Amino acid sequence: MDDFLDNKNMLGFSDVLQGDAEFIPVLSNEDEEMIEKEELPEVLPILPLRNAVLFPGIVTPITVGREKSLILIKEVNKGNKILGCVAQKDVSVEEPGLDDLYKIGTVARIIKMLNMPDGSTTVIIQGRRRFQLDEIVTMEPYHIGKVSSRPNAQNPADEKNFEALVSALKDLALQVIKKSPAIPSDASFAIKNIESNNYLVNFICSNLNADVVEKQFALEYDEMQDRAEYILKSLSKELQVLDLKNKIQKKVKVDLDKQQREYLLHQQLKTIREELGDASSNDEELDELKIRASKKKWSKEVQEVFNKEHKKLQRMNPSAMEYSMQMNYLDVLVDLPWGEYTKDKFDLDKAQSILDREHYGLKEVKERIIEYLAVLKLKGDMKSPIICLVGPPGVGKTSLGKSVAEALGRKYVRMSLGGMRDESEIRGHRKTYIGALPGRIIQNLKKVKSSNPVFVLDEIDKVGGSSVNGDPASALLEVLDPEQNTTFHDNFLEVEYDLSNVMFIATANTMSTIHPALRDRMEVIDVSGYLLEEKYQIAKQHLIPKQIKNHGMKKSQLSFRKEIIEKIISDYTRESGVRSLDKVIAKVIRNRARFVAMEREYNKRISAEDLKDILGYPKYRNEKSIKNDIAGVVTGLAWTSVGGVILFIEVSLSKGKGSLTLTGNLGDVMKESATIAYEYLKSNSDALGIDSEVFSKWNVHIHVPEGATPKDGPSAGITLFTALASAFTQRKVKARIAMTGEITLRGKVTPVGGIKEKILAAKRANINNIILCEDNRRDIEEIDQEYIKGVNFYYIENMIEVIPLALLDEKVDNPKKI
Repeated sequence: MDDFLDNKNMLGFSDVLQGDAEFIPVLSNEDEEMIEKEELPEVLPILPLRNAVLFPGIVTPITVGREKSLILIKEVNKGNKILGCVAQKDVSVEEPGLDDLYKIGTVARIIKMLNMPDGSTTVIIQGRRRFQLDEIVTMEPYHIGKVSSRPNAQNPADEKNFEALVSALKDLALQVIKKSPAIPSDASFAIKNIESNNYLVNFICSNLNADVVEKQFALEYDEMQDRAEYILKSLSKELQVLDLKNKIQKKVKVDLDKQQREYLLHQQLKTIREELGDASSNDEELDELKIRASKKKWSKEVQEVFNKEHKKLQRMNPSAMEYSMQMNYLDVLVDLPWGEYTKDKFDLDKAQSILDREHYGLKEVKERIIEYLAVLKLKGDMKSPIICLVGPPGVGKTSLGKSVAEALGRKYVRMSLGGMRDESEIRGHRKTYIGALPGRIIQNLKKVKSSNPVFVLDEIDKVGGSSVNGDPASALLEVLDPEQNTTFHDNFLEVEYDLSNVMFIATANTMSTIHPALRDRMEVIDVSGYLLEEKYQIAKQHLIPKQIKNHGMKKSQLSFRKEIIEKIISDYTRESGVRSLDKVIAKVIRNRARFVAMEREYNKRISAEDLKDILGYPKYRNEKSIKNDIAGVVTGLAWTSVGGVILFIEVSLSKGKGSLTLTGNLGDVMKESATIAYEYLKSNSDALGIDSEVFSKWNVHIHVPEGATPKDGPSAGITLFTALASAFTQRKVKARIAMTGEITLRGKVTPVGGIKEKILAAKRANINNIILCEDNRRDIEEIDQEYIKGVNFYYIENMIEVIPLALLDEKVDNPKKI
């Protein structure tokens, strides 16, 4: 069938608006003049149109259905793309002759030819000028007619009168579009933006809600003004009909009561479901909720809330938006594990073996877990502690939670707090909001189906502060307070939930960024970095077996000697934890896995040369203690985020007026320590045998090497004082000795942190004498004695005590004369 697509509903408007990059829908006046001057061929291929009339300038799609028409379109599209379009009088005639076609038609040009997904062919054409069909020359393989020229309708002589007529026509067309729901809204946009009067008249004629006879009658007008007046009458009649229809509809319309409307819709929906055989009807869903609720172990208060909300749901219309929100709320309420607990295991020996098997070291953490189990076993009930593990990355804080859960026989859940900035992530949203959900605490309990899991709050030090979305750190206060979390309030639930049986384990890299009130609610356990010996045991017992298994290899196919493991630790990793060590071991095993897969020979015992080939040159070099043949240079111990390091303090004197210069990218605290050490040295010069006048004659320059690395902290205070004393007395420093400690202006030495990591750094540098504050003695006693064998510790309380311990009595070979 050849026809315009849905021609009667003015769909042509939207087609024109969508447009195509290959043509311009509107013909300009110059285009019209050029078309009029074009010579019309004597014969044209004729395309009979059903239910459609093509007007000059109009662009429209036509679906081609008849076989002859399809042949015609394909032939013309290959040639000059010009054909004649003539409306058919009787649409039922399949082979129309001359008498079955109107005499006046429109020359058209093919713009584009499209093959549609349903197999039909659509052609987009544009009308150009009118013609008169005089004779049908042949009907095979398609219609070819003899034609004569019929000029397009001319512009009227009275342009002002025509302008007014077109304006009235435009206004009337807009009113028809507004009042007719069948006409797309794009039509009004098109009419408002058409500037050519001729094109506007043809556009309205083409899309007029009229039959073919009326449109053909309009096309046959030779004067444009006559055509516009004819269309104006047709539009006026259409507008009157629309007004009458709307008036009748308003009279007979019956306003249904809201409850009646909802009842009718509900009954219709119910009938549709029954017809479809849908077993999960609303009544069944409500009954199922009640059955599930009857099995819950919740309090009387929660039971009352459920009954109230369930009755409210029964009264709601299932198609209403509030229905799904209410159903979601009751689903969450029923799915939560109210009063459902896993049974704790009280085999303390087995729990200890699980913790020892999964984690090497971490003695204090393991002791705390065993203590908790012991009390729980004796008492039978106990509020779970809030433990916070603080330490550098990669020391096993997060993975410890899984081991604790296994030891206790509890469910395990982990929640990352890093970057959280929305309080509703903790407390949830009000259930009245669209898409509302409970907070992640409640969501996780719902997921694990237990009210006493081991709950790891990861990266608690990276929770965002106060913002427009609230303060999540403050929201955690109630969660982590044993006195308050028995009645935790979630905004979505609107009823209290008991979190006191949940064992929370928080992890953090530093305590400095944690909210003070939040820090006060947790029991902080420091998880410091591992010593070389501990890393070796972890690699041997855990990392290497795990990576061999992960890479599909067998233990017999690869082995690591102790010195090779230690070389990997010291030369290719530098960290407090073992995460980088794990990656490096995996890289070595991957290299050997390639040889196994390719069935090639390889060295099963990894050697130092193999390490160099696989990992390249060592990334780090071990620190070495300096020689003691230069006065004014002392070895200090420092803590970094990747473990302990040694640093050297260098002091040189030059003649001058007693100025003090500090270099080496030092922070404010370290600069203050240097100033305190220098002032204390000057005030106690007599005790050290230094002439007080030299301080005004010599400039002092203190430098800490590796100037590109920022350095700060108070722990180098005692080292700075020793270096200054060595420079001014010209007494050499004892060999293989290092020190750490903060100093005061009164000469006191105060304790510092990171002792374990600092001792590790000293052992790497082959230093076996360490000077510490007396108060740091307890830190040494907590370290396994096996790891500090061969190291001598000297404890001091006053700065002056370091002189006989650190300096030799003899002076340098060529002392300066001070």
